[in-house]
Amino acid sequence: MSHPQWKQDSDNKVKLTGSLDRESVPSLWQFAKAWTPSSNRVEVELNEVNRVDSAGMAMLIQLVKHAKKQNCHIMLSFVPEQLITLFKLSNVQALMAEHIQN
Repeated sequence: MSHPQWKQDSDNKVKLTGSLDRESVPSLWQFAKAWTPSSNRVEVELNEVNRVDSAGMAMLIQLVKHAKKQNCHIMLSFVPEQLITLFKLSNVQALMAEHIQN
């Protein structure tokens, strides 16, 4: 099973690409919620994400929760400014702070 926006480079690295928005999130989340991390820490690279809206932000928060239930810590890297702004506006910046890698 695969998804064109989800590229798993190794057990501890995933790259998301394209837009994370209300159009793409439903199919991407169907894939992501079936994913079982095989490491206790996974880096999710966002440097190839070109657009993110509130649906994309919500999906990333759910991905963090999904991984946590499986004893895996998600670190988001190359977080776009657009997503940082959404975290601030949605008042979840503190919740996500330990999941953002500079």
